Amino acid sequence: MTDDDRVFKALADPSRRFLLDLLFARDGRTLTELESELAMTRFGVAKHLRVLEEAGLVVTRRSGREKLHFLNPVPIRQIHDRWIDKYTEHQITTLIDLKRTLEEES
Repeated sequence: MTDDDRVFKALADPSRRFLLDLLFARDGRTLTELESELAMTRFGVAKHLRVLEEAGLVVTRRSGREKLHFLNPVPIRQIHDRWIDKYTEHQITTLIDLKRTLEEES
């Protein structure tokens, strides 16, 4: 499985996307904090976090007895640059050209 496959697989689940949203809002949360936001067991949240870690979307750091979870936006940006940006470049260029043409005419 490639890195892109792992990221797409991780992003395919709404609970995992919700966890990423929580970490985007406030990084450095514990499993207990994240679990309190979801209607699932601690074990279920831990499994979702493991998938996110394997995809590189979440990194962890120990702080004493706590394990803190942090969002890593780099894999999402790489997906954007590879799969989204190249498909929108033509449309954006066309709109910029249209804007210039209309401004020159007026």
